[in-house]
Order: sequence, then structure tokens, then C-alpha cells
Amino acid sequence: MISVDSALTDMMSAVFADYREGHDSPTVCDAAFWNRLNELGLIRLTGDEARGGSGASWLEAAELLRTATYHGVRVPLAEHDLLACWLLDQVGLEVDDARRTACVLDGTGTATDVPWASWSDRVVVAWRQGSSTRVADVDGRDLHIVPGTNIAGEPRDRVSVDVARLSGDVAPDTLIDTLFLRGALARSVQICASFDRILELAVEHTRDRVQFGRPLMRFQAIQHLVADIAAETALARATTESAVAEVVRSGWDDPRIAFRIAVARSCTGHAASVVVRNAHQVHGAIGTTREHRLHEFTTGALAWRSDFGSVYHWDNLLTGTAMAAGPHRLWAYMSS
Repeated sequence: MISVDSALTDMMSAVFADYREGHDSPTVCDAAFWNRLNELGLIRLTGDEARGGSGASWLEAAELLRTATYHGVRVPLAEHDLLACWLLDQVGLEVDDARRTACVLDGTGTATDVPWASWSDRVVVAWRQGSSTRVADVDGRDLHIVPGTNIAGEPRDRVSVDVARLSGDVAPDTLIDTLFLRGALARSVQICASFDRILELAVEHTRDRVQFGRPLMRFQAIQHLVADIAAETALARATTESAVAEVVRSGWDDPRIAFRIAVARSCTGHAASVVVRNAHQVHGAIGTTREHRLHEFTTGALAWRSDFGSVYHWDNLLTGTAMAAGPHRLWAYMSS
């Protein structure tokens, strides 16, 4: 996978590391830090430069998500840039400095588990109306929002509105499906970043913790647990980076994108069970405390693997694709 400019990655890392220092965990982005990210051109990193964005690709966006997650900062960069503002760009609506998230309304005008809705100024909503898809940029004060949180402490809210009162713009029929895939890939990137941090914490703990006169890392059973974390992390990262690279190379209209993302989400979803279980076994009782940072990353990995499709959903999609391809076309499909 093509690397991101080192100066950009160093800047991202410094910004999030500086903000994380001195804050309690988990660290949820505040308005002042959001404004700081805006000044640096990071909240609309992939937006069209002609419309006020920074014109970056998904490579840079993935690095930004990875860096924020690695430092344990909860910030709706994916929701704002990759979902909400992308929707507005697709239908030609104006994008300003308001904080945004996005959701898809059902037939009753309701969406559940909407990320960061109660934190946002505006919510970009999409819904089916007859045979067409519509998009509207709605002020949060015009929505009925019931706040909630996921197990990682991030806002996951219930949003409802009378769609008859909305004058939405007509959007391409594929827009909602693409929105779902974009959200799924963003979560895969975040899960992998959590795995990287979990692995580092596990290695650090087993190196420093002495039991029965020797470091934990000298016990073979502990070595096996950490090795499994490393193996699952590597597999999850490889499939996710492959999906990101395919998006950059071929764009979102390529039919292979859904398959690549499904592979990434299936691998990261199954890996989360192993990585989280083994990490907490390695850390023992201290890993369950609020004072230790492990929970910041294990709860994130478990929460995000259910966003934009469950593991069951992505496994079913892969199974259906394999059955449809048949024994003679499956390898060509997978290796193309």
C-alpha cells in the first residue's frame, strides 16, 4: 500500500498526542479541539478543494482515523468528512463549518444508533421516497434526538423526524449503499488501529510484569496468547489496507469494492474476539480497571465491529459471493 507523506503523519500524531496528554480516558473530542482540527484542514480532509475541502484521498483519511484511534481520542472525523460532508458533495449542497454526522432514515423517519448525533450541529439524513433517494441537511434542533452511548462511551443516538416536512434533494440510487460501505471501511480502519495499540500494551505488560521470578513474556502460554494477537492484527490490517488501496485505485463504483470491504470487516470482526480476549487474559485483573488504558481500545474494537453491518452480515455477504462465483470463478474473483 502506498504510504502517506511522513510530514503529514508526524503532524497528525503530534496533534492527537498533545490533546490526549492530560485528559481522562476515554477522551471525547471537545469543541475547542474540533476547531483546532478545522484550522489544520483535517475535518474535511477528503473534501473537494473547490468546496472548501483539503482534497486528500482515502489513504490520508485512513491514516487520520488510525492516528486518532491509536492515541485514544474519540472524534467523529469519519462521520463528518467521509459520510455527512460526502453526502452533501454528492447532491451539491453547501458545506459550512457546522459539525455534522449522517444517518439513513427508515420508513417511519427514524434512525437508531446514529453516531454523534447529539454532539453535532446538523445531521445529514438520507431516505427512500418511492423509487428515489433523497438527502437533506437538517438542523439538529429540528430533529427529535434521544441520546445514548455505545460501550466505548461514544454517542449513539436515536434520531426521528417527519420526512414529509423535509424538502430533500434527489440523489443517485446507489448513494445509500455506498454510504454504508464507506462507513464500514472507516470502522475497519479504526478497529485495526485499536488492535495495534492493544498489541503494544500486551507486549509492554508481559515484558515489564514479573511473576514467579521472571517476566510474563518468558512463559510459553503467555507467548502463545500474544502471538495470536499479533497474527490476528496482521491479518485484519492486511485485508483492510487492501480494501483502502482498491478504493483509491478503482473508486467506489467498482463492483469489487463491496467484496474487499466484506473481507476486511469479516476478518476484523472475528479477530476482535481473539484480540480482546487474549489481551485481557494477558493483563489479568489490572486490565479490567478504569485506570489502565486497555479498555479504551478493547471496548472500541468491540463496539465498532457492529457498526455498519454485523460480523454475521459480512460473513453472509462473503458466502453469497462465493456461492454465486462457483468453483471455476471464485479464485479469479478473489485474486483480481
